[in-house]
Amino acid sequence: MKAWQVPVHGEPADVLRAADVPVPVPGPGQVLVRVRVRAAALNFPDVLMCRGQYQVQPPLPYTPGVELCGEVADSGERIVGMPVLPHGALAEYTVVEADAAFPAPDALDDAEAAGFLLAYQTGWFGLHRRARLQPGETLLVHAAAGGVGSAAVQLGTAAGARVIAVVGGPAKAEAARALGADVVVDRREQDFVAAVKDATGGRGADVVYDPVGGAAYQGSTKCVAFEGRIVVVGFAGGTIPAPALNHALVKNYSILGLHWGLYRTQDPAAVAACHRELTRLAAAGTIRTLIGERLPFDAAPAGLARLAAGEAVGRLVVLP
Repeated sequence: MKAWQVPVHGEPADVLRAADVPVPVPGPGQVLVRVRVRAAALNFPDVLMCRGQYQVQPPLPYTPGVELCGEVADSGERIVGMPVLPHGALAEYTVVEADAAFPAPDALDDAEAAGFLLAYQTGWFGLHRRARLQPGETLLVHAAAGGVGSAAVQLGTAAGARVIAVVGGPAKAEAARALGADVVVDRREQDFVAAVKDATGGRGADVVYDPVGGAAYQGSTKCVAFEGRIVVVGFAGGTIPAPALNHALVKNYSILGLHWGLYRTQDPAAVAACHRELTRLAAAGTIRTLIGERLPFDAAPAGLARLAAGEAVGRLVVLP
């Protein structure tokens, strides 16, 4: 079967190689299902794995792609899930843990379903389980037109929050408005700290959803409200901040870490319940994956390069 492989670490556009590899077969004692890939969503962890910088690093060579919509080979059931590396989603076939394969929402096509699981589960657990977002509160979302951020904007709006979206550039600003953000701040044109204070009458944001880190996090500490909550989702900006805990003490805000993958082992029932609720919201038209581009299989390296450069609007999805 055709697949993309990473034989050495480096930038995705430089190291990805097209290869003809055997169809993966579940090993003895493994509770896995073989899946024909219908669409593979590109994620920032794919970039970090290519670079050798992610906390989970499969042995070389491996096939990247941590999220998919596929068809179970034996039953034909349409599912969403996370492949078991080193057999990633950028291939014709992969394998998925049986208990980590969820029914694909009927309301979403293959590309939309491929980008559904990680972004919306992360958003749901971040906003509801960690931050306890309440109706009427103000939610600040960084990288609001990206894959993770766009999901948080929609989920915040669905929860009855007032959403302030921070983006980089006019195309992303337009996307954030279309998602339902109440206030959109282009960080290239405005100081987002001043904009948040102005939009909230000086009070600040009750909840900050930050998948960027670096300057986004530092600025957030200056515009988070009294007893606000900053949810640390990731570090797409490339810099891991060192929080000044005396500042958190003086200003009475909470810093909340979010590693959604841990819920898969620590509370799988909550993950399953979350998927049912998100599927319901998709069926109602309340949430829908923002697809920036549907890419042919040959364009996967270029897509990962755009993702790494922060140029993508919404999800980039590869159709094998």
